Amino acid sequence: MKALLLFLTFVHVLVGTVHCSLAPFIRPCYAEDRACLKSSAQAAVAVVAAGLPALGVERMDPMHLEHVSANQAGLIMEFNNTQVRGLRHCRVLDLQREGPRMSVELQCSVVLTGDYVLSGKLLIFRIQGSGRYKITIRDIVVKVSLETVERKKGRERYWSVVRWRHTAHVLTSVVYHFQNLFNGDEALARPVTQFANKNWRAIFTEVSPPIVSAIVDRIVHQTAHLFEKVPLTQLSLD
Repeated sequence: MKALLLFLTFVHVLVGTVHCSLAPFIRPCYAEDRACLKSSAQAAVAVVAAGLPALGVERMDPMHLEHVSANQAGLIMEFNNTQVRGLRHCRVLDLQREGPRMSVELQCSVVLTGDYVLSGKLLIFRIQGSGRYKITIRDIVVKVSLETVERKKGRERYWSVVRWRHTAHVLTSVVYHFQNLFNGDEALARPVTQFANKNWRAIFTEVSPPIVSAIVDRIVHQTAHLFEKVPLTQLSLD
């Protein structure tokens, strides 16, 4: 009898080891069960944002962006050493999956801090400056659409992200603070800052695309690392 009990215990441990999930924080769902998809994704947000070194996923809250630059509509922008905080609190509004395509819609409030260099024209104002910056975004809604392919490794199948796109808009507000505009000349800086914060939606459209794209790009790439390590059977019931 002892031998039988030991054998059964060994089998139980072995089966549990074989079938243990690499991502226990993800509840597999059927593609048509959008409620399940949404709740499963929501449960995973904070876990993934904290980083999963064993799965090659870097910490994303805070997220560090070394350098983002762009030249848009006559405005030259550089953002360096940016810290993005708040992504672990993002709310999943929707998640859809159809064949190789999936889309997720997130609502987040984030704070960006770092170093900036600006020169050129910001809508109706000439602008110039360099120094520290802080941008507070309340309720940005980002929709990311992914296209994947399945690849096989051994007995398992995995998702690989081949392309993606995104859209973004802000529901509530954006507050801008740039230190040392016009080399610290407050008489010149004050009206520009007041204009930017009063017309935050237009300024967001003008200034935000490069840095929002950089943030979404980082999120997509970290998610792709997760897909590369976790078998499809642990992510989907289809």
